[in-house]
Order: sequence, then structure tokens, then C-alpha cells
Amino acid sequence: MRENEITPKRKRKFKVTTDSKHNLPVAPNVLDREFEVGEPDEVWVTDITYIDTAQGWLYLCVFIDLYSRMIVGWSMSASIDATLVVDAFEMGVEKRGRSPIVVHSDRGSQYASDLFRGTLDQHDCIQSMSRKGNCWDNAVAESFFGTLKQELIYRHSYTSKIQATMSIFEYIEIFYNKRRIRAKSSVCRNRTSFCSYWAFN
Repeated sequence: MRENEITPKRKRKFKVTTDSKHNLPVAPNVLDREFEVGEPDEVWVTDITYIDTAQGWLYLCVFIDLYSRMIVGWSMSASIDATLVVDAFEMGVEKRGRSPIVVHSDRGSQYASDLFRGTLDQHDCIQSMSRKGNCWDNAVAESFFGTLKQELIYRHSYTSKIQATMSIFEYIEIFYNKRRIRAKSSVCRNRTSFCSYWAFN
């Protein structure tokens, strides 16, 4: 690798995005790792990740339709709060023209907030949350963020939040949703490993 001047893409510094140490209501795990669904908009899964820029942290929230694995809604902000989540959800509802039956997330305070739970109630959505500290329960969203970071984030050094936002917009709306083959993965119920096969669209 030295002879050919090849260097690996290295992971960047870590930042916690899930604050599950709160006294807010926690929904049961309705989804229970049933990641294969029969119709569009039955279940949306959601999560939050972070992007490092020269101007500071930028947070990204996405909502993914389990049927198509499409990013139906997303939002970015310098603040990691309930508004970030609600904005992404409402984008999804506007784009799809309807809300999902079930919305699954981790136990983060943004998802347990009065604002987000009230939004779900307005749309008659059933809320589902992963078990505490169990990333396997939200494996589809975790997998998307892994793909996003390997294919885009780790390959760039963003000088501004605007630059990062435009880059991620192009990745999601122009490449990922319209051109990229999105894998429909099944996740083993054995929490120690992912399943061994991938069925592509």
C-alpha cells in the first residue's frame, strides 16, 4: 500500500447522539426486528447521526420506508432536538402523501419528546422503540448510516455546514433514492450477528 500510495479511509471522531437517560415515556418494541413488510408505508424506521464540519457538528435525521428502503424524509440541523425529528417526519408525510402505520426508533429523548409523540398521535401512528442499548433492533437505519459514512462522509472534509448539507442532499435525493440499489436485509434474531444473505431490489 505504501509503494502504491494507497491509504484507507479512517473513521473519524465519535459523538453520542442517543440520550436514553431520561424520564420521558418509552414505547414498547412493536417492530421486534420484523424488517420485512408487505406494503409501502407500513413501517418507517428512523435514527439520527452526526457529521463533522469545520464549523462544528451537523446532525442528520432520516426516516426509511422498510418496504422500499427509500429515505422518505430527512432533515439536518446544528441542533439535535425534537424539531430535527419532526421536520424529517413531516417531510416524509408530505412526500408520500400519507403517514406510516408504525414508526420505529431508538429510545432517544428526541423520539420520546412530547413534540414528536404528539405529532405521531396527530397522524394516528403507532410508536415503537428499540430495547435499551440494543442497536440490532434498529439495524436497517444503522446500516444506512454505515453506508452513508463509508460512501460519502468519510471521503470528504467539509469546510462548512452548507457544503455538508448540499453533499448529503445530493447523495440522498439524487443518488441513493433514485440510482443506488438498496439492499433489503434480514437481520438474525441472534443479536451477536447479522444474517448472511441480502436480497436486492
